Amino acid sequence: MTTYPPTALRQEPDPSRELLTVPQVMARLQLGRSAVYDLLRSGQLASITLGRARRIPTHALTDFIRTRLEQEAA
Repeated sequence: MTTYPPTALRQEPDPSRELLTVPQVMARLQLGRSAVYDLLRSGQLASITLGRARRIPTHALTDFIRTRLEQEAA
């Protein structure tokens, strides 16, 4: 039986490194699937590919929203 140090079992995931699925981003932005994929394709929203799955880091979504807010304010 393998035992792990107590700290290895209790580490909380870093929310800034959380990966979101396209449906999760759709829900957060209240946009359709095509609109989210258009943002990904145009490079406005950063993502990574894991196999065939597309994931969007939470910080990329936050950066996208911040950039859009700054553009709207200008």
